[in-house]
Amino acid sequence: MDSSDAPLVQIINGPNLNLLGVREPEIYGTETLGDIETACAERAEQLGLDIDFRQSNLEGDIVDWIQEARLSHDGIILNAAAYTHTSVAILDALKVAELPVIELHMSNPHRREAFRHTSYVSLAADGMICGLGSHGYLLALDAIARLIELRRQGSES
Repeated sequence: MDSSDAPLVQIINGPNLNLLGVREPEIYGTETLGDIETACAERAEQLGLDIDFRQSNLEGDIVDWIQEARLSHDGIILNAAAYTHTSVAILDALKVAELPVIELHMSNPHRREAFRHTSYVSLAADGMICGLGSHGYLLALDAIARLIELRRQGSES
């Protein structure tokens, strides 16, 4: 597929995910964020997608990227990490973006501390993948590809 025709998916990673591989490997595994990005690029190519893979520890960066995606991307996969449970700003940006959104968590927040059971991201997400480690990123790409295809079919009708 010509890259210029491929849907563009933004994959946003929140705080502390830059420390994957060393941060709590019993929860998050030993793969690095670079390893995950490589796997995502391979899966995206198989699905006919282009990806824009980013990470920031700063809430404002994530809000800015979501706002930018509104005009330049076809979907968002968001692992907001701790901001999932605290950020109304990210929720508001996702609502304005009006793009398909998959919420992603490597761990299962429902099996962790009670404060992790609340997700502001879920209020704007089309779906959530959690508890499957780094493999969740690949499943999220499968899901967003399907959502983008359904949206495109709907706009052709």
